[in-house]
Amino acid sequence: MKFKVTRWKRYGLDRLYANLPDGTPVGWADVETGDITVLVAEYREDVIAALTDHLRNKPEPFPRKQTPRTPVAEAPPLLPPLTAADDLSANRPGECLLDKSGPGLIKRVVLQLLRRPAEWDSWRKGLAGEQRVGAELRRLERHGWRVLHSIPLADKVDVDHLLIGPGGVFSINTKHHHKRAVWVGDDSVKVDHGKPVPYARRSRAEAKRVARVLERFCGFSVPVEPVLIFVGVADLKVAATQLSVRVYREREVAALAPLSGVLTAERVEQVYSVARHRQAWRHVRPTAT
Repeated sequence: MKFKVTRWKRYGLDRLYANLPDGTPVGWADVETGDITVLVAEYREDVIAALTDHLRNKPEPFPRKQTPRTPVAEAPPLLPPLTAADDLSANRPGECLLDKSGPGLIKRVVLQLLRRPAEWDSWRKGLAGEQRVGAELRRLERHGWRVLHSIPLADKVDVDHLLIGPGGVFSINTKHHHKRAVWVGDDSVKVDHGKPVPYARRSRAEAKRVARVLERFCGFSVPVEPVLIFVGVADLKVAATQLSVRVYREREVAALAPLSGVLTAERVEQVYSVARHRQAWRHVRPTAT
């Protein structure tokens, strides 16, 4: 009688089964011990011969399922001791704009008389906007939030404000459009129905960049939400349906105060101690958008 011999392994057992052509098992052998059990007496000799022949060339054991190794978490890199020169907590709102030198008084008067826009006008409006938002953010400190301003990055740009507290971390971008109408879509913004500008996309990229820095030096996940704050606008319409950026007027920043459940008080201080250190931000490059 010719049997079909098949391998079976379950529940810690490893066996060779001798089966009839219709699949009925008539005997089996233990691969580890070589013991043979005959299930149907009339096939005894044939079962023993068939299984003995297969055991003679003992099958290789099935490979054991490998338990994934838990990667060993690397300790986060250490920042040098904080010095006064590297402490960003001393930065005022708009600090990076305060360092820019505009045109002289006479040139400014001439430009105003000729009604010609100057780069200084943009800086001046940006500074005023950041100062107004900074004043609003200061009110949140009594609710356990930490605030930083004008965080300089590696490519001559800066994060306008960084808010850290029980509700998480918020990377805040301030836009000053005095008495203008602003429309916010999923990926872009229009001012007075003008050409779309990628404020939302840039804010998301900035938040990712901030998260990379904080997670690198904190050693734990730090979710960072992007925020756009519009200053002095006459109208603000948010038409987005899938917007992943929070949008506020400057007076609405207080809506962030009651948020909680993301960072413990201890982790708020850990994140803040990294964020305030200038050296943490030195070499981080922009995230592709």
